[in-house]
Amino acid sequence: MRHSLLHGMAAGAAGTTALNTATYLDMALRGRPASTTPEQTVRRAEELTGKALSASGTDTEPASNRRSGLGALLGLTTGIGAGMFYGAVRSRMPRAPLALMSLVAAVAANAGSVVPMSALGVTDPRQWPASSWAMDLIPHLAYGWATAAVYEQLTRR
Repeated sequence: MRHSLLHGMAAGAAGTTALNTATYLDMALRGRPASTTPEQTVRRAEELTGKALSASGTDTEPASNRRSGLGALLGLTTGIGAGMFYGAVRSRMPRAPLALMSLVAAVAANAGSVVPMSALGVTDPRQWPASSWAMDLIPHLAYGWATAAVYEQLTRR
């Protein structure tokens, strides 16, 4: 089981790279801004814990930069964690089709980010227009494909 989790971590890191690549490519092609939801999630955590990211408790540039960095780290943690989940599931379902397992990875990564953001009141996917769903779906499918493909290569015997 330990190897499945370690392989899942590595596969999740590769999947996260694929997700980020798809996201940045979309931003470059369409000229759209980066999502602010990761920073908003960190800000919401600040509010809930009563702990500010600046010594003065005001919104300073260093605090804003910390939110940006922590938001990115949340994404990496989610991707690696979803990869570990993938490894655990895949080790128990070795005969499942790769396409299905790819979707499992995509859904795990999506849920790992959207569920906490929704629970914190940062976003509400029920209110998203179709374009927002597509903007979220395509990178997560890239995540799922890359995670599954790398995991399969790592565990090939």
